Amino acid sequence: MLPAGAGESSEGRTPADNATVRFVFVIGPDKKIKLILTYPMTTGRNFHEILRPIDSIQLTSEYQVATPANWQQGDDVIITAAVSNEDAVTRFGSYETVLPYLRKTKQPSA
Repeated sequence: MLPAGAGESSEGRTPADNATVRFVFVIGPDKKIKLILTYPMTTGRNFHEILRPIDSIQLTSEYQVATPANWQQGDDVIITAAVSNEDAVTRFGSYETVLPYLRKTKQPSA
């Protein structure tokens, strides 16, 4: 984005003035945007930064779980509040109650 006072032409501008912003969009099978990542030109991208949220989106769409910060494949997941304690036992077997509203369990697998 150019500042308001950038003028009408590119004369005298440098690459530092015309910084590119990179976007990554993940669109689900329902044709809805599931993720938008925005990177400034000076920040490199890492494929694992894109795969981790895709893995999370796929997992959380199939099971009523959420993934915590820095979650990786195989790590424990959080059981959402929409799942009752009784239903959690049926779906996931055992789980750990960290706080009354925070329950975690092993990552479910297909």
